Amino acid sequence: MTTITPPLDPAQDEVLHGKEASRAVRKALSSPIASAAVILLSVLWTIPTLGLFINSFRSKEDAATTGWWEFFVHPSFSLDTYKQVLTADGGLTLPLVNSLAITIPATIIPIFIASMAAYALAWMRFRGSDAIFFTIFALQVVPLQMALVPLQQYYVKGLQVFGVTIIPSPHVNGTLAQIWISHTMFSLPLAVFLLHNFVAQIPESLIEAARVDGAPHLRIFRSIVLPLSMPAIASFAIFQFLWVWNDLLVAKTFGSSDPAQQPVTARLQSLTGSFGAHQELLAPAGFIAIVIPLIVFLALQRYFARGLLAGSVKG
Repeated sequence: MTTITPPLDPAQDEVLHGKEASRAVRKALSSPIASAAVILLSVLWTIPTLGLFINSFRSKEDAATTGWWEFFVHPSFSLDTYKQVLTADGGLTLPLVNSLAITIPATIIPIFIASMAAYALAWMRFRGSDAIFFTIFALQVVPLQMALVPLQQYYVKGLQVFGVTIIPSPHVNGTLAQIWISHTMFSLPLAVFLLHNFVAQIPESLIEAARVDGAPHLRIFRSIVLPLSMPAIASFAIFQFLWVWNDLLVAKTFGSSDPAQQPVTARLQSLTGSFGAHQELLAPAGFIAIVIPLIVFLALQRYFARGLLAGSVKG
């Protein structure tokens, strides 16, 4: 007896083809050749950093006259450059504290604002919400350098139109708040875009169930949206923390000229001295400066991976 299999409808056929394509991609990416290519690229990417790390423990004379690979032939080990970096002119302790005082608020503030904006644009439908979202998305194309002069004028004089002050100056010129506001402005378009895409993927049944139970928007946002959005928030927090920590342009433009109030990036710039006379100090100072970002990344890396993959597949 012959069994006749009914033909699949187009939707089921598309799903099967999609699964087969996914299996083919996973098989190709998990092949020995792909693994070898990833290992090779990782080694090539790491070699310059390894050379810089080795030079940070070599004496000034050895680092200036021979390549870092000579360390394996004629090993020489010295902590003089690290001692000089940590002790000369107050060392890096105060700049590291200043960087934390700048980076932590400049990371928390945009996340706080962007998470609420993402929820409002995703689940509080109102006239013009799509236009607002696409406008925020389009603001990502505005170069940072174009906004420096207008922002500086705003901090000093306020927002003026034809000589008339429309919005007064916030009186933050020369303070850390000026850097916080600047980093918040520059990061909000990307933060709102990323968090909106994640928040919009939350099952509608959860939001509707909370509304049926009488939960207001603030309760829904605090009890449902925020906990479920932690992977996306942590992913953006890593990007924002690293961006602000490594920033030099905004810190030099809006920060104080007092060395006691400058972040670690500005301190690293001044370590080399006139005409780069102390370049041997950059390697140890750079590795000291990356300790805190490395700790933050390792602490949040599991959320980072989940946040990057969120929304990429369904089911």
